[in-house]
Amino acid sequence: MADERDAYTLLRQYVAQLPKLGVERIYLEPQILKDLGKPKPRPRPSGPSLEVKAAALQALQEELRDCQRCGLCRQGRTQVVFGAGNPAARLVFVGEAPGGEEDKQGIPFVGRAGQLLTKMIQAMTLTREDVYICNVIKCRPPGNRDPEPDEIGICEPFMIQQLEIIQPEVIVCLGRYAVQTLMRDSQARITRIRGKWFEYQGIPVMPTFHPSYLLRNQNAKKDVWADLQEVMARLGITVPQKS
Repeated sequence: MADERDAYTLLRQYVAQLPKLGVERIYLEPQILKDLGKPKPRPRPSGPSLEVKAAALQALQEELRDCQRCGLCRQGRTQVVFGAGNPAARLVFVGEAPGGEEDKQGIPFVGRAGQLLTKMIQAMTLTREDVYICNVIKCRPPGNRDPEPDEIGICEPFMIQQLEIIQPEVIVCLGRYAVQTLMRDSQARITRIRGKWFEYQGIPVMPTFHPSYLLRNQNAKKDVWADLQEVMARLGITVPQKS
């Protein structure tokens, strides 16, 4: 960091001397200007080791294994769907609630929407083992209905604990309930705010459409890909150019 500051100081001093040498303008190549405008990857803070994070997540999962805190435990839930992935992930995807296949397997995003999410992650040159995936609520609402406010209120603290343990560099919110929960704004509309960065506890958050929405609205895939490219730029990930 000191070397960066020294180089920056020298550059400022050099530029300040240019008018005395008769230089009135400096021309930069368009690509240079474009690169200067790209967000730099967020430095990864030092923190607990992978093992410590994994143990903390395991302890939290055990606490929720037979959760009886809300009525979903009596409405056909098979099991709690806690979360899956890398405990030290740089990137976390937060969805809304488990569906039928997730309820059977106990793993988030393994149904049709989950298969699409896997393809989205792979398009980012990542795997599911590189990221962490969870939902705002951990039990399937009957009939895949929308989560109710009291269910979100009861389950939200556990999602928050997951994020605190993992300490990701970027969060992607999938769908309106994930966005509304992290923004603490029940009126936030995903159609208006997708693709626009906000912060949660100092962590950059990108809201985008839920994969289940994309299954019904194929044209929105290009919007989601644009959002994911923003995330990749923030993380310093480059997609290889096709030959």
